[in-house]
Amino acid sequence: MFSAFEWMMAMRYLRARRQEGFVSVIAWFSLVGIALGVATLIIVMAVMNGFRAELMSRILGLNGHLSVYAIGGAMEDYDAQADLVRAIPDVLSVTPLIEGQVMATSQGKSRGAVVRALRSDDLRARPIIADNIEAGSLDAFGPDDTIVIGAQLARKLGAFVGEKVTLISPKGQATAFGTVPRMRSFRVAAIFNVGMFEYDSGFIFMPLKGAQVYFKMPDLVTNLEVFVEDPDETRAMGKLIRAKLDQRARVHDWQQANASFFNAIQVERNVMFLILTLIILVAAFNIISSLIMLVKDKGRDIAILRTMGATRGMVMRIFFLTGASIGVIGTFSGLGLGVWFATNIETIRQWIQNLTGTELFAAEIYFLSRLPAKLDAVEVASVVMMGLGLSLFATLYPSWRAARTDPAEALRYE
Repeated sequence: MFSAFEWMMAMRYLRARRQEGFVSVIAWFSLVGIALGVATLIIVMAVMNGFRAELMSRILGLNGHLSVYAIGGAMEDYDAQADLVRAIPDVLSVTPLIEGQVMATSQGKSRGAVVRALRSDDLRARPIIADNIEAGSLDAFGPDDTIVIGAQLARKLGAFVGEKVTLISPKGQATAFGTVPRMRSFRVAAIFNVGMFEYDSGFIFMPLKGAQVYFKMPDLVTNLEVFVEDPDETRAMGKLIRAKLDQRARVHDWQQANASFFNAIQVERNVMFLILTLIILVAAFNIISSLIMLVKDKGRDIAILRTMGATRGMVMRIFFLTGASIGVIGTFSGLGLGVWFATNIETIRQWIQNLTGTELFAAEIYFLSRLPAKLDAVEVASVVMMGLGLSLFATLYPSWRAARTDPAEALRYE
């Protein structure tokens, strides 16, 4: 398609000489601009994908895909209802649960927390908890006076495994002198660290029997937590669950509970993609300007080539190769830089933090304790195709203008 002569002339025009050094500098800026634009877009999209995937894995690992509540409040005969839900196809597990808010105190420090009470076997069956025990053991979880707390909460309270933590429930007992908050001390059996600040700093797991005594809910639970085969089919599963329980239940799925959160992430992701695409677009305009200046500077050369027998197509291909080389080299340089950066982003973050002494990714703000990145092959390919497409499209007009150069006019003005 392209002759050796056309390649030779295109590469020659890419190399700067003293008189056209400024044109070559613009071309190099265009190349760097495209490389940075492609790399930045790949990195940002990978971080956004990783952020969403990490949050989903933790939210759906710690919380059920669906929560089933009794219409009248607390749920009675919960084991029988759990068996009915388990009989539904594609239901993986059903866990009776008690949820309640408490104030946790230890060593003179207090923090608010959410208590999630379930059977010890059900807690051990949760990989996100069982595989992330930082201290202690789940084997010690089971007696009514034991609890499992998050690592961030343990640090804030100064609590260690084996120590006592006092839980204060706002739903106290009514006395002649008013309502007295319910207080009880529990021994820390284990400390977990799932890597999500919201859970590590605010969740306490308690045995179901102990919670029924503490919250004064004998033979009652607040809800059933359901895990299904496909988390994206929770709406249909919710209808099946309600039908199975004769419409005597309210069902909430994880998409309803976190809709605003994940919608915000998706909107931010789309906006970032649009903004960063402008970087590549600006670099493509730089290619246009540098090639137009090159065509103007090489007017005499073009005229000589035409008089020596070069066709307009040959001239157009020469300048097309010149501009396309800038775009292709810049795009693939950005691809390599972006993939490398996204793959090693946590190591780079740690290095920058150690170098500057500042915290770049606060867990309290971003919910996660590490910076995630997940490369999507389809997205990376689309970014590369967009970079190549814009770069090649930017070369068409300058190449066409070079081919339209009139040799007689060019030589006359020279």
